[in-house]
Amino acid sequence: MAAIADDAVARLAEERVDHRFKGLPPDAEGTTVGELAAERRSLFTGGFTTPVLTLSAEALDHNLAVMERWSAGHGLAFAPHGKTTMAPRLFQRQLEHGAWGITAAVPAQVRVYRAFGVRRIFLANEVVDPAALRWLAAELAADPDFRLVTYVDSVRGVELMDAALREAAVARPLEVVIELGAAGGRTGVRDDADCELIADAVAATSTLRLAGFAGYEAEIPGADGELVRAWLRRLTALTVAFDKAGRFAGVEEIVVSAGGSAWFDAVAEVFAELPALSAPVLKLLRSGAYVTHDDGTYRNKTPFNRHPEEGELRPALRLWAQVVSRPEPGRAYLNAGKRDVSYDVGLPEPLLVRSARDGSTRPAEGLTVIGLADQHAFVEVAEGAGLEVGDWVGLGVSHPCTVFEKWPLIPLVTAEGTVTDYVRTFF
Repeated sequence: MAAIADDAVARLAEERVDHRFKGLPPDAEGTTVGELAAERRSLFTGGFTTPVLTLSAEALDHNLAVMERWSAGHGLAFAPHGKTTMAPRLFQRQLEHGAWGITAAVPAQVRVYRAFGVRRIFLANEVVDPAALRWLAAELAADPDFRLVTYVDSVRGVELMDAALREAAVARPLEVVIELGAAGGRTGVRDDADCELIADAVAATSTLRLAGFAGYEAEIPGADGELVRAWLRRLTALTVAFDKAGRFAGVEEIVVSAGGSAWFDAVAEVFAELPALSAPVLKLLRSGAYVTHDDGTYRNKTPFNRHPEEGELRPALRLWAQVVSRPEPGRAYLNAGKRDVSYDVGLPEPLLVRSARDGSTRPAEGLTVIGLADQHAFVEVAEGAGLEVGDWVGLGVSHPCTVFEKWPLIPLVTAEGTVTDYVRTFF
Protein backbone atom coordinates (compact mmCIF):
# COMPACT_ATOMS: atom_id res chain seq x y z
CA MET A 1 0.00 0.00 0.00
CA ALA A 2 1.41 3.41 -1.02
CA ALA A 3 2.59 5.64 1.82
CA ILE A 4 0.96 8.67 0.18
CA ALA A 5 -1.58 9.19 -2.61
CA ASP A 6 0.70 9.96 -5.55
CA ASP A 7 -2.26 10.95 -7.73
CA ALA A 8 -3.36 13.58 -5.22
CA VAL A 9 0.14 15.05 -5.14
CA ALA A 10 0.30 14.99 -8.94
CA ARG A 11 -2.94 16.99 -9.15
CA LEU A 12 -1.19 19.92 -7.50
CA ALA A 13 0.36 20.61 -10.91
CA GLU A 14 -3.15 21.30 -12.27
CA GLU A 15 -3.72 24.30 -9.99
CA ARG A 16 -3.96 27.63 -11.80
CA VAL A 17 -1.42 30.35 -11.11
CA ASP A 18 -3.03 33.60 -9.95
CA HIS A 19 -2.83 36.45 -7.44
CA ARG A 20 -2.65 34.07 -4.45
CA PHE A 21 0.97 33.21 -5.19
CA LYS A 22 3.32 36.09 -4.56
CA GLY A 23 6.60 36.39 -6.44
CA LEU A 24 5.42 34.46 -9.49
CA PRO A 25 5.46 36.07 -12.96
CA PRO A 26 2.34 38.20 -13.55
CA ASP A 27 2.26 37.03 -17.17
CA ALA A 28 1.81 33.44 -15.95
CA GLU A 29 -1.71 34.23 -14.74
CA GLY A 30 -4.07 31.44 -15.72
CA THR A 31 -1.46 28.83 -16.61
CA THR A 32 -1.26 25.71 -14.50
CA VAL A 33 1.61 25.12 -12.13
CA GLY A 34 2.71 22.21 -14.30
CA GLU A 35 2.65 24.30 -17.46
CA LEU A 36 4.69 27.04 -15.80
CA ALA A 37 7.22 24.50 -14.51
CA ALA A 38 7.59 23.08 -18.03
CA GLU A 39 8.62 26.54 -19.28
CA ARG A 40 11.77 26.29 -17.11
CA ARG A 41 12.01 30.03 -16.70
CA SER A 42 15.00 31.85 -15.29
CA LEU A 43 14.43 33.11 -11.78
CA PHE A 44 16.18 36.36 -12.65
CA THR A 45 15.00 37.12 -16.20
CA GLY A 46 11.78 35.10 -16.43
CA GLY A 47 9.39 37.66 -14.98
CA PHE A 48 9.50 36.70 -11.30
CA THR A 49 8.88 39.63 -8.94
CA THR A 50 10.66 40.36 -5.70
CA PRO A 51 10.55 39.34 -2.97
CA VAL A 52 10.51 35.67 -3.92
CA LEU A 53 11.41 32.67 -1.76
CA THR A 54 13.23 29.82 -3.51
CA LEU A 55 14.27 26.25 -2.78
CA SER A 56 17.58 24.90 -4.04
CA ALA A 57 16.97 21.70 -6.03
CA GLU A 58 20.49 20.44 -5.35
CA ALA A 59 20.48 21.16 -1.60
CA LEU A 60 17.06 19.54 -1.22
CA ASP A 61 18.23 16.36 -2.98
CA HIS A 62 21.36 16.30 -0.84
CA ASN A 63 19.57 16.73 2.50
CA LEU A 64 16.97 14.05 1.73
CA ALA A 65 19.70 11.56 0.90
CA VAL A 66 21.86 12.45 3.92
CA MET A 67 19.12 11.89 6.50
CA GLU A 68 17.89 8.73 4.80
CA ARG A 69 21.40 7.30 5.01
CA TRP A 70 22.05 8.61 8.54
CA SER A 71 18.83 7.36 10.14
CA ALA A 72 19.09 3.94 8.49
CA GLY A 73 22.73 3.69 9.54
CA HIS A 74 21.76 4.33 13.16
CA GLY A 75 18.86 1.88 13.19
CA LEU A 76 16.19 4.56 13.48
CA ALA A 77 12.82 4.82 11.78
CA PHE A 78 12.10 8.34 10.61
CA ALA A 79 8.88 10.37 10.75
CA PRO A 80 10.00 13.90 9.82
CA HIS A 81 7.90 16.67 11.29
CA GLY A 82 5.62 17.93 8.54
CA LYS A 83 4.82 21.22 10.28
CA THR A 84 8.14 22.56 9.00
CA THR A 85 7.00 22.66 5.37
CA MET A 86 3.34 21.57 5.22
CA ALA A 87 4.19 20.61 1.64
CA PRO A 88 2.74 17.32 0.33
CA ARG A 89 5.26 17.20 -2.51
CA LEU A 90 8.06 17.27 0.07
CA PHE A 91 6.25 14.66 2.20
CA GLN A 92 6.17 12.45 -0.88
CA ARG A 93 9.90 12.85 -1.40
CA GLN A 94 10.64 12.20 2.28
CA LEU A 95 8.60 9.00 2.12
CA GLU A 96 10.38 8.01 -1.08
CA HIS A 97 13.60 8.45 0.87
CA GLY A 98 12.59 5.88 3.44
CA ALA A 99 10.52 7.80 5.99
CA TRP A 100 8.23 5.60 8.11
CA GLY A 101 5.56 8.32 8.10
CA ILE A 102 5.06 12.02 8.79
CA THR A 103 4.77 13.75 12.18
CA ALA A 104 2.03 16.31 12.89
CA ALA A 105 1.54 18.75 15.75
CA VAL A 106 -2.23 19.36 15.62
CA PRO A 107 -5.29 17.66 14.08
CA ALA A 108 -5.58 20.34 11.38
CA GLN A 109 -2.22 19.19 10.03
CA VAL A 110 -3.40 15.58 10.11
CA ARG A 111 -6.33 16.61 7.93
CA VAL A 112 -3.91 17.99 5.32
CA TYR A 113 -1.84 14.81 5.43
CA ARG A 114 -4.91 12.63 5.05
CA ALA A 115 -6.16 14.73 2.12
CA PHE A 116 -3.02 13.52 0.35
CA GLY A 117 -3.32 9.95 1.57
CA VAL A 118 -0.51 9.80 4.14
CA ARG A 119 -0.89 6.35 5.75
CA ARG A 120 1.23 6.67 8.89
CA ILE A 121 1.05 9.73 11.11
CA PHE A 122 2.66 10.42 14.47
CA LEU A 123 0.65 13.17 16.18
CA ALA A 124 3.11 14.63 18.65
CA ASN A 125 0.61 16.39 20.88
CA GLU A 126 -2.29 15.72 23.22
CA VAL A 127 -5.74 15.67 21.56
CA VAL A 128 -8.72 16.38 23.82
CA ASP A 129 -11.04 18.17 21.36
CA PRO A 130 -14.15 15.98 20.86
CA ALA A 131 -14.70 17.21 17.29
CA ALA A 132 -11.12 16.34 16.32
CA LEU A 133 -11.34 12.95 18.01
CA ARG A 134 -14.60 12.14 16.21
CA TRP A 135 -12.95 12.99 12.90
CA LEU A 136 -9.95 10.79 13.74
CA ALA A 137 -12.31 7.95 14.61
CA ALA A 138 -13.99 8.34 11.22
CA GLU A 139 -10.62 8.24 9.44
CA LEU A 140 -9.63 5.06 11.30
CA ALA A 141 -12.94 3.48 10.34
CA ALA A 142 -12.72 4.52 6.69
CA ASP A 143 -9.18 3.28 6.08
CA PRO A 144 -7.98 0.09 7.80
CA ASP A 145 -4.43 0.83 6.56
CA PHE A 146 -4.31 4.22 8.31
CA ARG A 147 -2.13 4.21 11.42
CA LEU A 148 -2.09 7.07 13.91
CA VAL A 149 -0.09 7.33 17.13
CA THR A 150 -0.70 10.25 19.49
CA TYR A 151 0.24 11.55 22.95
CA VAL A 152 -1.37 11.37 26.37
CA ASP A 153 -0.02 13.05 29.50
CA SER A 154 -2.90 13.09 32.02
CA VAL A 155 -5.68 10.90 33.38
CA ARG A 156 -8.19 13.63 32.57
CA GLY A 157 -6.96 13.69 28.98
CA VAL A 158 -7.50 9.93 28.75
CA GLU A 159 -11.04 10.36 30.09
CA LEU A 160 -11.85 13.01 27.48
CA MET A 161 -10.39 10.92 24.66
CA ASP A 162 -12.27 7.83 25.75
CA ALA A 163 -15.59 9.65 25.99
CA ALA A 164 -15.28 11.16 22.51
CA LEU A 165 -14.08 7.94 20.90
CA ARG A 166 -16.85 5.89 22.54
CA GLU A 167 -19.43 8.38 21.27
CA ALA A 168 -17.92 8.03 17.80
CA ALA A 169 -17.85 4.21 18.07
CA VAL A 170 -14.20 4.14 17.02
CA ALA A 171 -13.52 1.06 14.88
CA ARG A 172 -10.28 0.06 16.59
CA PRO A 173 -8.26 1.30 19.56
CA LEU A 174 -6.27 4.47 18.99
CA GLU A 175 -2.58 3.98 19.75
CA VAL A 176 -1.23 6.35 22.37
CA VAL A 177 2.19 6.94 23.87
CA ILE A 178 2.83 8.62 27.19
CA GLU A 179 4.61 11.91 26.64
CA LEU A 180 7.49 12.46 29.03
CA GLY A 181 8.20 16.10 29.81
CA ALA A 182 10.58 18.01 32.04
CA ALA A 183 9.99 20.47 34.88
CA GLY A 184 9.61 23.97 33.46
CA GLY A 185 9.38 22.61 29.93
CA ARG A 186 6.40 22.16 27.66
CA THR A 187 3.75 19.41 27.76
CA GLY A 188 4.42 15.92 29.09
CA VAL A 189 4.37 14.02 32.39
CA ARG A 190 6.77 15.31 35.05
CA ASP A 191 6.52 12.51 37.61
CA ASP A 192 7.11 8.81 36.93
CA ALA A 193 4.27 7.84 39.29
CA ASP A 194 1.85 9.78 37.11
CA CYS A 195 2.89 7.60 34.17
CA GLU A 196 1.55 4.60 36.09
CA LEU A 197 -1.77 6.33 36.71
CA ILE A 198 -2.09 7.29 33.04
CA ALA A 199 -1.27 3.74 31.95
CA ASP A 200 -3.94 2.41 34.32
CA ALA A 201 -6.47 4.85 32.86
CA VAL A 202 -5.62 3.80 29.29
CA ALA A 203 -5.86 0.11 30.22
CA ALA A 204 -9.35 0.70 31.62
CA THR A 205 -10.64 1.85 28.20
CA SER A 206 -11.53 -0.10 25.08
CA THR A 207 -10.84 2.88 22.82
CA LEU A 208 -7.14 3.42 23.54
CA ARG A 209 -4.07 1.18 23.50
CA LEU A 210 -0.79 2.09 25.17
CA ALA A 211 2.09 1.61 22.73
CA GLY A 212 5.10 3.28 24.35
CA PHE A 213 6.77 6.54 25.38
CA ALA A 214 7.80 9.69 23.56
CA GLY A 215 8.80 13.32 24.06
CA TYR A 216 10.82 16.22 22.76
CA GLU A 217 14.24 16.69 24.29
CA ALA A 218 14.88 20.21 23.01
CA GLU A 219 12.22 21.60 25.36
CA ILE A 220 14.25 20.66 28.44
CA PRO A 221 15.14 23.98 30.10
CA GLY A 222 18.83 24.66 29.57
CA ALA A 223 19.16 21.63 27.30
CA ASP A 224 22.73 20.47 26.79
CA GLY A 225 24.28 17.12 25.96
CA GLU A 226 24.29 15.89 29.54
CA LEU A 227 20.69 16.90 30.32
CA VAL A 228 19.39 15.58 27.01
CA ARG A 229 21.04 12.19 27.43
CA ALA A 230 19.81 11.90 31.01
CA TRP A 231 16.26 12.67 29.89
CA LEU A 232 16.48 10.19 27.02
CA ARG A 233 17.70 7.47 29.39
CA ARG A 234 14.76 8.18 31.65
CA LEU A 235 12.48 7.77 28.62
CA THR A 236 14.01 4.43 27.66
CA ALA A 237 14.10 3.21 31.29
CA LEU A 238 10.37 3.85 31.62
CA THR A 239 9.78 1.98 28.38
CA VAL A 240 11.74 -1.02 29.64
CA ALA A 241 10.02 -0.99 33.03
CA PHE A 242 6.54 -0.75 31.54
CA ASP A 243 7.30 -3.59 29.16
CA LYS A 244 8.46 -5.82 32.01
CA ALA A 245 5.21 -5.00 33.82
CA GLY A 246 3.18 -6.12 30.80
CA ARG A 247 1.88 -2.64 30.05
CA PHE A 248 2.30 -3.08 26.28
CA ALA A 249 0.60 -6.47 25.99
CA GLY A 250 -1.09 -6.92 22.63
CA VAL A 251 0.81 -4.27 20.66
CA GLU A 252 2.56 -5.33 17.47
CA GLU A 253 5.48 -3.03 18.20
CA ILE A 254 6.54 -0.84 21.09
CA VAL A 255 7.05 2.81 20.16
CA VAL A 256 9.81 4.98 21.57
CA SER A 257 10.19 8.38 19.95
CA ALA A 258 12.11 11.63 20.32
CA GLY A 259 14.32 13.86 18.28
CA GLY A 260 14.21 17.32 16.78
CA SER A 261 16.92 18.74 14.54
CA ALA A 262 19.40 19.68 17.30
CA TRP A 263 19.97 16.44 19.25
CA PHE A 264 19.30 13.53 16.92
CA ASP A 265 22.81 12.22 17.58
CA ALA A 266 21.99 11.84 21.28
CA VAL A 267 18.70 10.13 20.39
CA ALA A 268 20.54 7.60 18.24
CA GLU A 269 23.13 6.97 20.95
CA VAL A 270 20.63 6.36 23.75
CA PHE A 271 18.07 4.45 21.68
CA ALA A 272 20.87 2.09 20.62
CA GLU A 273 21.23 1.12 24.31
CA LEU A 274 17.67 -0.28 24.48
CA PRO A 275 17.63 -4.02 25.26
CA ALA A 276 15.36 -6.48 23.46
CA LEU A 277 11.76 -6.09 24.61
CA SER A 278 8.69 -8.31 24.42
CA ALA A 279 7.79 -6.95 20.97
CA PRO A 280 9.75 -5.26 18.16
CA VAL A 281 10.67 -1.65 18.99
CA LEU A 282 9.88 1.22 16.64
CA LYS A 283 12.66 3.74 17.40
CA LEU A 284 11.19 6.81 15.80
CA LEU A 285 13.11 10.01 15.05
CA ARG A 286 11.07 13.14 14.20
CA SER A 287 13.52 15.79 12.92
CA GLY A 288 11.85 18.15 10.44
CA ALA A 289 14.05 21.16 9.69
CA TYR A 290 16.76 18.99 8.11
CA VAL A 291 14.94 18.99 4.77
CA THR A 292 15.97 22.59 4.04
CA HIS A 293 18.39 23.24 6.91
CA ASP A 294 19.12 27.00 7.17
CA ASP A 295 21.76 29.70 7.42
CA GLY A 296 21.16 30.47 11.10
CA THR A 297 19.56 28.44 13.89
CA TYR A 298 20.17 24.94 12.54
CA ARG A 299 23.47 25.80 10.90
CA ASN A 300 24.66 26.36 14.48
CA LYS A 301 22.71 23.55 16.17
CA THR A 302 22.95 20.61 13.81
CA PRO A 303 24.57 17.47 15.29
CA PHE A 304 26.68 17.22 12.13
CA ASN A 305 28.78 20.03 13.62
CA ARG A 306 29.74 17.51 16.31
CA HIS A 307 30.09 14.63 13.85
CA PRO A 308 31.34 16.07 10.54
CA GLU A 309 32.55 12.64 9.47
CA GLU A 310 28.90 11.51 9.26
CA GLY A 311 27.84 14.11 6.70
CA GLU A 312 26.51 17.62 6.44
CA LEU A 313 23.29 19.42 5.65
CA ARG A 314 23.07 22.29 3.17
CA PRO A 315 20.81 25.36 3.35
CA ALA A 316 18.12 25.08 0.68
CA LEU A 317 16.05 28.21 1.31
CA ARG A 318 16.94 31.59 -0.15
CA LEU A 319 14.85 34.73 -0.22
CA TRP A 320 15.61 37.10 -3.08
CA ALA A 321 14.74 40.74 -2.45
CA GLN A 322 15.56 43.96 -4.25
CA VAL A 323 17.20 47.18 -3.14
CA VAL A 324 14.46 49.79 -3.41
CA SER A 325 16.03 52.70 -1.56
CA ARG A 326 19.47 54.11 -0.58
CA PRO A 327 18.37 57.29 1.20
CA GLU A 328 21.52 57.85 3.25
CA PRO A 329 25.14 56.66 3.39
CA GLY A 330 25.62 53.27 4.96
CA ARG A 331 21.97 52.23 4.69
CA ALA A 332 19.88 50.36 2.13
CA TYR A 333 16.32 49.08 2.18
CA LEU A 334 15.15 45.84 0.62
CA ASN A 335 11.54 45.10 -0.32
CA ALA A 336 11.22 42.07 1.98
CA GLY A 337 10.24 42.10 5.63
CA LYS A 338 8.36 40.28 8.36
CA ARG A 339 5.64 39.25 5.91
CA ASP A 340 8.21 37.33 3.89
CA VAL A 341 10.92 35.88 6.10
CA SER A 342 11.47 34.45 9.57
CA TYR A 343 12.69 36.71 12.34
CA ASP A 344 11.73 34.80 15.52
CA VAL A 345 15.19 33.29 16.07
CA GLY A 346 17.52 35.40 14.01
CA LEU A 347 17.45 37.91 11.17
CA PRO A 348 18.10 36.97 7.55
CA GLU A 349 21.70 37.02 6.37
CA PRO A 350 22.77 38.61 3.05
CA LEU A 351 24.66 36.02 1.01
CA LEU A 352 24.73 37.17 -2.60
CA VAL A 353 24.23 40.32 -4.65
CA ARG A 354 23.08 40.17 -8.27
CA SER A 355 23.79 43.37 -10.16
CA ALA A 356 20.81 45.00 -11.87
CA ARG A 357 23.24 46.50 -14.40
CA ASP A 358 24.88 43.40 -15.85
CA GLY A 359 23.50 40.36 -14.03
CA SER A 360 26.81 39.49 -12.41
CA THR A 361 26.75 37.86 -8.98
CA ARG A 362 29.12 38.44 -6.06
CA PRO A 363 29.25 37.58 -2.35
CA ALA A 364 27.27 40.02 -0.20
CA GLU A 365 30.31 41.29 1.67
CA GLY A 366 29.80 44.28 3.91
CA LEU A 367 26.01 43.87 4.17
CA THR A 368 24.16 43.20 7.43
CA VAL A 369 20.42 43.09 8.06
CA ILE A 370 19.88 45.04 11.27
CA GLY A 371 16.08 45.12 11.39
CA LEU A 372 12.82 44.26 9.66
CA ALA A 373 9.56 46.12 9.16
CA ASP A 374 6.50 44.51 7.65
CA GLN A 375 7.75 44.91 4.07
CA HIS A 376 11.30 46.21 4.40
CA ALA A 377 14.67 44.90 5.51
CA PHE A 378 17.03 47.49 7.00
CA VAL A 379 20.53 46.80 5.70
CA GLU A 380 23.72 48.29 7.05
CA VAL A 381 26.13 48.80 4.13
CA ALA A 382 29.87 49.00 4.74
CA GLU A 383 31.90 51.56 2.84
CA GLY A 384 32.84 50.25 -0.58
CA ALA A 385 30.15 47.57 -0.70
CA GLY A 386 28.79 49.17 -3.87
CA LEU A 387 25.13 48.29 -3.45
CA GLU A 388 22.74 50.04 -5.88
CA VAL A 389 19.02 50.54 -6.16
CA GLY A 390 17.65 47.70 -8.28
CA ASP A 391 20.23 45.11 -7.23
CA TRP A 392 18.91 41.73 -6.08
CA VAL A 393 20.09 40.44 -2.70
CA GLY A 394 19.92 36.75 -1.86
CA LEU A 395 19.16 36.26 1.84
CA GLY A 396 19.85 33.18 3.91
CA VAL A 397 17.16 32.48 6.49
CA SER A 398 17.10 31.28 10.08
CA HIS A 399 14.41 28.83 11.27
CA PRO A 400 12.66 27.40 8.19
CA CYS A 401 9.42 26.64 10.07
CA THR A 402 8.43 30.31 10.11
CA VAL A 403 9.45 30.96 6.50
CA PHE A 404 7.43 28.27 4.75
CA GLU A 405 4.19 29.48 6.34
CA LYS A 406 4.49 32.79 4.47
CA TRP A 407 4.74 31.27 0.98
CA PRO A 408 1.95 29.15 -0.55
CA LEU A 409 3.92 28.32 -3.72
CA ILE A 410 7.72 28.19 -3.78
CA PRO A 411 9.90 27.88 -6.91
CA LEU A 412 12.40 25.01 -6.98
CA VAL A 413 15.55 26.42 -8.56
CA THR A 414 18.75 24.86 -9.91
CA ALA A 415 22.17 26.31 -9.20
CA GLU A 416 22.06 27.96 -12.65
CA GLY A 417 18.84 29.80 -11.72
CA THR A 418 16.39 27.68 -13.74
CA VAL A 419 13.01 27.10 -12.09
CA THR A 420 12.12 23.43 -12.59
CA ASP A 421 9.12 22.95 -10.29
CA TYR A 422 6.98 24.56 -7.59
CA VAL A 423 6.28 23.41 -4.02
CA ARG A 424 2.75 24.03 -2.69
CA THR A 425 2.29 24.57 1.05
CA PHE A 426 -0.88 24.30 3.18
CA PHE A 427 -0.82 26.38 6.36
